Amino acid sequence: MHLPSSIAEHFHHPWFFAIFLFCAVIVIANIAHYILFRILRRKEAENKIMGWGIRKYLSHPARAIFFLTCLRIVLPAIPRLSDNIAHIIRQGIAMAVVISLGWFAIGCIYAFQAATLRRYDLAVLNNLQARRIHTQFQLFRRMLIFLIVLTTIGALFWTFNDATVLRWGSGLLASAGVASVILATAARSTAANFFAGLQIAFTEPIHVDDVVVIQGEWGRVEEINSAYVVVKIWDLRRLIVPLSFFIENSFQNWTRDSADIMGTAFLYVDYSIPVEALRKQLDVIVHASPLWDKKTCVLQVTNLTDRAVEVRCLMSSRNSSESFDLRCLVREQMTAWIQQNYPNAFPLTRFTATSEIPVSLNQDSNR
Repeated sequence: MHLPSSIAEHFHHPWFFAIFLFCAVIVIANIAHYILFRILRRKEAENKIMGWGIRKYLSHPARAIFFLTCLRIVLPAIPRLSDNIAHIIRQGIAMAVVISLGWFAIGCIYAFQAATLRRYDLAVLNNLQARRIHTQFQLFRRMLIFLIVLTTIGALFWTFNDATVLRWGSGLLASAGVASVILATAARSTAANFFAGLQIAFTEPIHVDDVVVIQGEWGRVEEINSAYVVVKIWDLRRLIVPLSFFIENSFQNWTRDSADIMGTAFLYVDYSIPVEALRKQLDVIVHASPLWDKKTCVLQVTNLTDRAVEVRCLMSSRNSSESFDLRCLVREQMTAWIQQNYPNAFPLTRFTATSEIPVSLNQDSNR
């Protein structure tokens, strides 16, 4: 079978061959990408590398690398390219490869984080180790990504085999050094937050999901960024706190070593109430509640005033949320029990009236 002469001429046209090679590059790159990630998908289905996030974080940069590699291989086969155009194309491909490799390296960091953190679940009750690992990985991930971006920018300069560009890059780095000295004062807060992030990563004053009290606001550490910490307040507000605050100021961390916590509920009653009866009723209420962790349940008289007796109910719970609910439960049920059994035992203000009027006052009134 013979092709028409017009079609045969197109086949022999050099640019038709170049377009054919370009299409072949796309097909080959996609086939290689499909085969590799098809195997990874099958491994994930077999639960061998479940949770690594390889397809999620590495699929797109790997596709770009496959395509650029195939394009670089077939580039010499493209005909009738002047040296200047060929140089520009090679330079563009080299820069794209560097960017793709940087993108792939960042994806590897995310995949490694996903593979490591899958063993540390924040949803468990005793999650101190998980919170520590999640916090450190968030901080180190951002630092590594920053270093990869800087390395990628430096590698882009080195793709140019031009002394002028290299001198320009060296001058840019030197200018950056001078500018860093000039802008040191302006960037003092940024630098302070950066080094505060390093201190937080190593000294661990806070972790992700820690319960903290900052300037009277109770909340959980929701996110730790490179410059600030997001604290989720109990009423769903977000408190944005600079990293340096946690190094330079005092704050309360209720879950630094463990999640369990002691909670108190204060009662103010009259002197006439039997304390032992209160203690037994507290045991009944707390022991019946699933919010109690079965460690501490104590009732003590902690203060006496001229009007009332201060009684402290001390209970332990597995975490701060359950402690708050248990404290509210104790206040409600203890108050209801006192109303039912000792209705006159709430604090009273007593007045004593007398009908006798001092003589001196009568004499003063008659004057």
